[in-house]
Amino acid sequence: MAHALSARGRGAARCHPPLVLACPAGIEFHKSKGQHILKNPLVVQSIVDKAGIKSTDVVLEIGPGTGNLTMKLLERAKKVIAVELDPRMVLELTRRVQGTPYQNQLQIIHGDVMKVQLPYFDICVANIPYQISSPLTFKLLAHRPCFRAAVIMYQHEFAMRLVAKPGDPAYSRLAVNTQLLARVNHLLKVGRNNFRPPPKVDSSVVRIEPRNPAPPVNLLEWDGLVRLCFGRKNKTLGAIFRQGNTLALLEQNYAVAQALHRAADGGEVDLVAAVVEVLSGSGFLERRSAKMTQDDFLQLLAVFNTAGIHFA
Repeated sequence: MAHALSARGRGAARCHPPLVLACPAGIEFHKSKGQHILKNPLVVQSIVDKAGIKSTDVVLEIGPGTGNLTMKLLERAKKVIAVELDPRMVLELTRRVQGTPYQNQLQIIHGDVMKVQLPYFDICVANIPYQISSPLTFKLLAHRPCFRAAVIMYQHEFAMRLVAKPGDPAYSRLAVNTQLLARVNHLLKVGRNNFRPPPKVDSSVVRIEPRNPAPPVNLLEWDGLVRLCFGRKNKTLGAIFRQGNTLALLEQNYAVAQALHRAADGGEVDLVAAVVEVLSGSGFLERRSAKMTQDDFLQLLAVFNTAGIHFA
């Protein structure tokens, strides 16, 4: 179900006084659903300021809750589209804008953000349920047309993994995959006491700017390679690619590739020797995934593919 209100011009809205934050009495927040309402007005204002919202922007908000962030977004944007699963929050947010100058700038989509088709938006600003952090991030990065930026509140540990660089302890497959598709920057850390009810962990706000156009790479192949490499990120690639389960997967993919592209000689190939030759010839045999950049992985994928070795 969607409750939509048509957009209106921004000229009059700028003349109205700013709306105050509220934590309505009588609403029980469910921690199991990730309902931790940001209550500190200084943090809310800082997030909105750092988002760089333009008066012509359509803003997507995910999990608006009772609307503390939503109200501040409405002061800046042309339109706010809020996706909310909890019907109690939908009613509270509807009540909160009713009769205000902002009611015609708000569209509420009542549904699960992981299941609904997202409409066009310029920028996403959200305090999301932390249990959907990874799938939601990649759903946003797959969204077309491409948006300008997303400013999202994550669990602090997850945020550090998103922005980690080669050599950092938190550097992982998550960082490599995200940073292939976007530029990511940590904006601010937010303590748990800024929420109601307070979560068990601290949070951080991250800015994500999709690369447009996206890099010309087969994402299934890319993720297959990166998944293998980060299975043991501190081992050398030579050691990783000599493992039996890794070779079994590559042999299966190699057989499929050969069936699709029949080799002229039809001869047998020693896959272990072929893998070692690729790694040695490209200088990757003694490299470790924990210290490799996106460019390194792109080069590695290219040389493997050239040798007929595939990961998807």
